[in-house]
Amino acid sequence: MASLPCIPLLAAIGLSLAGCADKPANLGISGEPGFYKKMTASSARVDAVAARDMISIYRRNHGAQPVSIDPALQQAAQEQASAMAKADNMSHEVRGTLQSRLNGRLDHGAAVENISAGYHTLAEAFSGWRDSPAHNKNMLNPAMRRMGIATAYAPGSKYQVYWALVMTD
Repeated sequence: MASLPCIPLLAAIGLSLAGCADKPANLGISGEPGFYKKMTASSARVDAVAARDMISIYRRNHGAQPVSIDPALQQAAQEQASAMAKADNMSHEVRGTLQSRLNGRLDHGAAVENISAGYHTLAEAFSGWRDSPAHNKNMLNPAMRRMGIATAYAPGSKYQVYWALVMTD
């Protein structure tokens, strides 16, 4: 049986070691995790690493492989989010179909896209996609291996923040 005087000593050691730990990489200057960062500024950029980690953990919890960030998909997602913001229209086809937008740009077989608008943080967008059967199916699609995610801010538009997540095999 452990003696009770050891508990304060263990707590003190734990607190002293906690002060030596590095901050996680996705903490900004404010100390706010990337998935809670507000996207309501023209200079705001979604934390793609935090998004990849969040989606990959979710996929692993459901038996799917993690995804990696693909620069070409990042660009495709940014173009889609920007086009929706400019048109003030949340639509998969504001710039043509996903297949037409990706063909000739990168090697892929299957591709899926989640879009949304009005969510101000990555956590909100992820929760919305997770709670939508069609979007959730896309995020958990076992064939998907690469991703790109982006936002665009349009302060005078109906939704203000437009999101695009593009995933391919």
